[in-house]
Amino acid sequence: MEGEGSRRGQAMSMDMDKLLYRPMEMSDIPAIIAIEEEAFTSPWTAEAFMNELTNNMFAKYLVMAYKGELLGYGGMWIIMDEAHITNIAMRSDLRGKGLGHLLLEQLQRTAVFYGATRMTLEVRVSNETAQHLYRKFGFQPAGVRPRYYSDNDEDALIMWAELDEERLKTGERSN
Repeated sequence: MEGEGSRRGQAMSMDMDKLLYRPMEMSDIPAIIAIEEEAFTSPWTAEAFMNELTNNMFAKYLVMAYKGELLGYGGMWIIMDEAHITNIAMRSDLRGKGLGHLLLEQLQRTAVFYGATRMTLEVRVSNETAQHLYRKFGFQPAGVRPRYYSDNDEDALIMWAELDEERLKTGERSN
């Protein structure tokens, strides 16, 4: 398919300085749902995202775009001084290219902007790739939620990170 090939070619020649991060809009939901369906065995519905954008005062959702095309997105709830990542995903043809790192960094910066000093998330215990990424950003295991994922009753690893405003300004990452 021509479209698929051009998407892959675009990923290789992408100018990272021209990535755009912006708040998710209702018009983004169809593209977000396509990414959800690629990334997750139990994807969120369009209605779930609509509800987050219109009814959840704690929700902050960002998209990463390049030349008008959505590449990925991330969402979190910011309650008091804590940010809870609800979901983060990249288009399947762009995974493994460092874009997830950039998106997570932007989510952390956004959380700090809104007053968060700590961030948490749940991740499948079997998803070592994601856990590796999260550890690079200072996340440490803090517990387990038994049978958290309804599609297969897999446990979720709870991870927490302290948000260091200075580190985020300089772009340094934890090891």
